[in-house]
Amino acid sequence: MSTTPMQMSEARRFQQLRGHLSYLKLNDAAEALNRVCDQARVEGMSLTAALERLLEIEVEATEARRLAARLRFACLPEPWTLNDFDFAAQPGVDEKLIRDLATLRFLDDASNVLFVGPPGVGKTMLSVALGRAAVEAGHRVYFTTAAELAAKCHKAALEGRWKTCMNFFAGPKLLIVDELGYLPLPEDGASALFQVINQRYLKSSTILTTNVGIADWAGAFGDATVAAAMLDRLLHRAAVAGIDGPSYRLRGHQNQADAMRAGVNARVS
Repeated sequence: MSTTPMQMSEARRFQQLRGHLSYLKLNDAAEALNRVCDQARVEGMSLTAALERLLEIEVEATEARRLAARLRFACLPEPWTLNDFDFAAQPGVDEKLIRDLATLRFLDDASNVLFVGPPGVGKTMLSVALGRAAVEAGHRVYFTTAAELAAKCHKAALEGRWKTCMNFFAGPKLLIVDELGYLPLPEDGASALFQVINQRYLKSSTILTTNVGIADWAGAFGDATVAAAMLDRLLHRAAVAGIDGPSYRLRGHQNQADAMRAGVNARVS
């Protein structure tokens, strides 16, 4: 069967269109072009509808790549979201406050969040869930422990990269500093943390989790002056969530153990 000049022209245009999309680095649209053309023919789509569908595929792929990049940068330790948190299992958490924080309005005000309570009550899980929500909303987030932050700052000072290190920690819209007070900070650790907090003051938000009550910071961090200055900046605009309840983590382990025992008993019977 011979090919008509019009068919040759349409084939050439199709290849040129695919080439244009690839040249513009719209690779997902280029890959979907054949499929969208088939859909347009079968469904009788208008030219505008077909073009909108093609660009929608590219936009969705671009957003997925950007989300993946923000998640890699954030270094969140777990993929937790707020839906994973069982508020009924942890009555010490103010659910209304957490739901309000999940709107991320505190980021607009450069406000801070302090989760204070003993180990295992859900502080890290809640901070990670809020961080994940911020990432999904398009914000740059970075998660670190207090010990890791102190170690990075100390190394940067030794290598002459102090300014670069401070700029790094000042950059994210939301910085999460986990486990403050769990391990003793090195001699210059509290000072480094203060300088990070001071750089972010009134510019961007910090979530901090600690097992040390606010009244005990001066004694816990060895320098009453630095502790007072840090609290002054953190609490100027802040939501403080004190969690005084049963260990959320231990309850989760207990539930897993109970489920395993139930499964074993069911198999035996």
